[in-house]
Amino acid sequence: EKRVGLLLITGDRGLAGAFNSQIIRAGTRRASELEDDGKEVVWYASGRRGVSSLTFRGLQVEGEWQGFTDRPAFSDARDIAGDIASQYIDGKVDRVEMIYNGYVSPLTQDVTTDVLLPLKAVEQLLEEDDDAEGETDERDSGHKTLWIYEPDPEEILKRLVPDYIEISIYRALLESTASEHGARMTAMRSAQENAGDMIDDLTLEMNRQRQAEITQEIMEVVAGAEGLS
Repeated sequence: EKRVGLLLITGDRGLAGAFNSQIIRAGTRRASELEDDGKEVVWYASGRRGVSSLTFRGLQVEGEWQGFTDRPAFSDARDIAGDIASQYIDGKVDRVEMIYNGYVSPLTQDVTTDVLLPLKAVEQLLEEDDDAEGETDERDSGHKTLWIYEPDPEEILKRLVPDYIEISIYRALLESTASEHGARMTAMRSAQENAGDMIDDLTLEMNRQRQAEITQEIMEVVAGAEGLS
């Protein structure tokens, strides 16, 4: 594996606390690990925040998808999967990892990294198919075939692998959207509480200033009255 693609799934908007920034940090940290191993990193990003952050850092974004993170549709996941799968098939990347905010609760988002391509299950299935063919050839020697695939594994994989990639990306988009709403709700609640505390502090300071001014005016009136008497 010489070239590894990193797909960062972020939001289109901000005001969500560390929701977007923690994905960028996780992505850059993972990129450093890969580069230390002598691998080249290819960047992909879903969401305006991810695209703008990578561009601001001077990194070239090979694929970007924006404008749907508030309510992602399956067609959006299909577009992302199609583009990335094409680059994988063409040999432009040897491995693709997906980094996103996994939904735990409205208060908790877990930065998650999934290997999108290659699929270990596919490699295992093809190896099992080769083993099954070997067992078929040795049937005359007393070995028995344990299973038969119908249709053959390659035909099955041609249909299932694209569906699996699309579903995996769609699940990540949905979890990211749910996490974003939870993070924004938490951030806005915190901002509201902080604003309330600031208003209380400023109101108290204003009352103190008014009281000091009134006290000063009373003292001046009293002093003036004493001077006249």
